[in-house]
Order: sequence, then C-alpha cells, then structure tokens
Amino acid sequence: MHVPYIATFSIVARDPHNGDLAVAVQSKFLAVGSVVSWAQAGAGVLATQALANVGYGPDGLALLVEGKSAPEVVAQLTAADAGRDQRQLGVVDREGRAAAWTGSGCHAWAGHTVGAGFSCQGNILAGPAVTEAMAATFLKSSGEVAERCVAALAAGQAAGGDRRGRQSAALYVARAKGSYGGVLDRYIDLRVDDHADPITELERLLKLHRFYLTRPPATAYQPITPALAGELQDLLRDLGYYDGPTTGNYDEVTRAALLTLGGFENLEERLVEDARIDGETLNFLRAKRAKR
Repeated sequence: MHVPYIATFSIVARDPHNGDLAVAVQSKFLAVGSVVSWAQAGAGVLATQALANVGYGPDGLALLVEGKSAPEVVAQLTAADAGRDQRQLGVVDREGRAAAWTGSGCHAWAGHTVGAGFSCQGNILAGPAVTEAMAATFLKSSGEVAERCVAALAAGQAAGGDRRGRQSAALYVARAKGSYGGVLDRYIDLRVDDHADPITELERLLKLHRFYLTRPPATAYQPITPALAGELQDLLRDLGYYDGPTTGNYDEVTRAALLTLGGFENLEERLVEDARIDGETLNFLRAKRAKR
C-alpha cells in the first residue's frame, strides 16, 4: 500500500517564561495536526512528519517523561527505525533542549533549523529559506509561544512554504492543567483540516481562542460609567436581553441581563461581577448589534 508523504513544515518550541510546549504545522495534507503534533506538559513536544512514523509520538513522549533529552530521544527513536531515512522529526524537551532529524531519503528540499528552545523542520519545501525564515521570526517575536509559533508558520509560507501548496494547519500547546476545566494539559488544540489559506484561518482561530477562553488582564477593564451603563442598556435591549428603560444606572437588572448574555455567548471568562467591562467585550456587543 502506498502511504503519502506528509510534505510539511512545522515548529516545536518551549516557552522559557512559563514552560508551555507548542507545536505548529502546515501542510498540503488533510488534517495534518492529527498525525504530526505531540506534546505533554512537563515532558516535551515533538513533530513527526515526511513518511511519518506516528509511533514516534507516543514513544517519544514516553522517553521525554523519563527525562531523556531531546537529542537522546531523536537518537533512540531513529536508531530503532529501519525506515529512518524517510522520516523527519523535531523535538524539544522540558529543559528547552532541541534536536531534529531529517532522513536522507526525504524529498527535497528537506531540512531543519534548530535553536535554543525550538526546532523548525520541513520537507518538499521551496528551499532552506523556509525554515530559516521560521527560525528568524520565532527568535525576534515576543508574547506567548502560541502566537510566536503561528507567526513562524506565516513566515515559512511567505518564504515559499510547501512546494505542493496548502491544505491544513494546526496548533497544539500543552500546559499543566491548562485545559477547559483545569483537568488536562491540552491548553490550546486548534486545527484547520481543509482550507485554501490554512495559516490565516489558524491565526483567526487563535484570536477567537484568546477572546473566549482567556481572562483579560485587570488593566483591560474600565468602569461602567453612567454613559456606558446607558449604552449597555440600549445594546442589551436591542439584543433581546433587557426590556427596561435607559437610565444610565448599572443596577442589578442591567447586570443580570449582561451576565445572561454572557452565558449565551460564552463570555464567562470576560465578564466580572462588579461594575466593570473590558473594551474587547464592549466592541463585541457593538458589532453584534450592528449585524442585526
């Protein structure tokens, strides 16, 4: 049976500030994130691609959990694999040590760029400028590792990307108890499985993830003044959550209406009990009314 190559470019990285472990990938391959991306909080992260050995995922994570370094994991996985010449692998361990493998049988251009805390790798690419651009962008970027990795993907695409084109992209970030409900380490798990512009769509989804699932910093909130309370009453009335007059008083009825809307719109992470609101939520409400 012929198994298609996962022609792709990816980045694996560790956030030096909080230990988050991330993998981002783009490919001319359906649902690439279901094959390439593997991470476990407190252990490490890896990407397996080309004629991908999916077993590298669980086996590599098990080695990382044991405390093996990224170079040791790459060496051990490839040494035991008779098909190593057609594999590509990038690994970052819990300490931020990085290593990669590009087999001699991977379709050109294939290679990797490894730096402190990250590795960029790809095959069937336009050339070495792809992984070099990814690395340069990652190094000069700031903020959380999720945004930095997606920015690296965009840079790789701008440098030529996958020679076959674009189809899917994915972002996975592991953080201890970072999931919904604080149970698992699956902090961010976003996939664009089939799209004409998958990286741009992934950027959009990451922004939505931040909006819906990340509480704004305290500095993002502003007091609900009488003028703003009146605007909120008008907005809530137009959206069907408030049927009282416009008084400019942020009273219990108005507050309850706003919290009810928040429940319907999944804004629980953003709304607070006292008389404050953040600017992004306010703009969201304004835009929602404008669409009616």
